Amino acid sequence: MAVSTGYGAAALLALALAMTPAAAGAVETAGKADKPVAETTILPGPEPAPKPMKPLPAPTDSVDPQRFGGGNGDGAIDPDRFGDRSDPAFGAFQRGLYITAYNLALPRAQNGNAAAQTLVAEILSRGLGMARNEKEAANWYALAAEQGVPEAQFQYALMLIDGNYTKRDPQAAYALMQAAAEAGNRLAQFNFAQMLVERNPGEKGLEKAVPYYERAATSGLADAQYAMAQLYANGAGGKKLDEAEARRFLLLSAKQNYDTAQLDLGTWLINGRGGERDEKEGFNWLHRAAMGGNAAAQNRLGKLYMNGIGTEPDSISAAAWFILARRAGLFDPVMEDFFDGLTDEEMKQALQRANRLR
Repeated sequence: MAVSTGYGAAALLALALAMTPAAAGAVETAGKADKPVAETTILPGPEPAPKPMKPLPAPTDSVDPQRFGGGNGDGAIDPDRFGDRSDPAFGAFQRGLYITAYNLALPRAQNGNAAAQTLVAEILSRGLGMARNEKEAANWYALAAEQGVPEAQFQYALMLIDGNYTKRDPQAAYALMQAAAEAGNRLAQFNFAQMLVERNPGEKGLEKAVPYYERAATSGLADAQYAMAQLYANGAGGKKLDEAEARRFLLLSAKQNYDTAQLDLGTWLINGRGGERDEKEGFNWLHRAAMGGNAAAQNRLGKLYMNGIGTEPDSISAAAWFILARRAGLFDPVMEDFFDGLTDEEMKQALQRANRLR
C-alpha cells in the first residue's frame, strides 16, 4: 500500500545491533551509497564465526495479499478478514472488480461492519480502481482497528507512526502493533519485534523481540526468517550460536527471493559454513541475488567467475558483474586489481556484457 512504514528504523537498528557483543566489528554494506562502499570478502576462504551482526531487515509493509490476514503463509488472502467467503464485496475484490467491491462494501462499512471498513480502507489506501485517498483510508482503518481487526490495527499503526495522514502517535501505534501481532498478523509480529529492538537497544531488546521474529518466521515471512538467521549466526537474542539452524533460515528466506539471504546463503555454501560446502549451489544463489540487483552479490559473482568457483572461469563475465557492482557504488580492491589487468578488448567485451545484464 502507499503508506510508508514511517519508522525510519534502518539506521536505528544498525545502532541498536552495534551495541550487542556479537557486533563489535564493521558491518558490511551493499548497494548505492553517497560514496563507494568497500566490499572485501574474498572467495573462497575461511569465514570467521560468528561474523559481525548485520542490521536486521527494516520494518515491512508489503503489498502481498497475505497481509490481509497473517497467517498461513501460502500467499492467499484470508477471506475471514472480510467476513463470509461468499460475501459479494470480497468476491468482487478477488476478481479485481475494485469499484464494484467498494460500492458493495461502503454501505456496510458505514453501518459499522468492521470487515467492510477494512476492505474499503484497503481499496482507498492503494488506489485500486480509483484515486488513492489515504486520509480517508486512515479513518476507515481507525474504525476497524477499534473493533479489533488485526489487519486494520497493523495498517493504522503504520499510519500513526508515519503521521502523514493522521496525527502521529507512537504510543498508540505501539499498542495497536502489539495487538495485531498477538492476534497473529505476521507483518505486525515482525514490525513489533523491530519496535522492541528500537526501544531496548542491544541484547535486551533482541531477547524481547525473538518470540515475535520466530512467530513471523514460522508463518513464512522472509524478513523474519532472515532475522532469525542473523540471531542464530551470532548467538544473539538468547539464542545459542547454531550455524546449521542459521543456514536453514537463510534457505527459507532465500527461496522467497530475499536477496540479502541469497547473498549470505551463497557465501555460506561456498565457504562450507553451517553445513557441507557446495560451490555450484552457492554460485547459483549468488547469481540469483546478482540478477535481482544486489551489488555485493554482483561483486562476489565476479570473483567466482574470476576464480572458476562453482562455474567455469570467465574473465569477461567476472569483469561484467564487477562493472555492475561498481556502478552501484561498491568498491573492492581485489576486483579493481583484476579489472586493471584486462586488455582493452576484454574491457570492451565486459562493458557490452554488463550493459546487457542490467
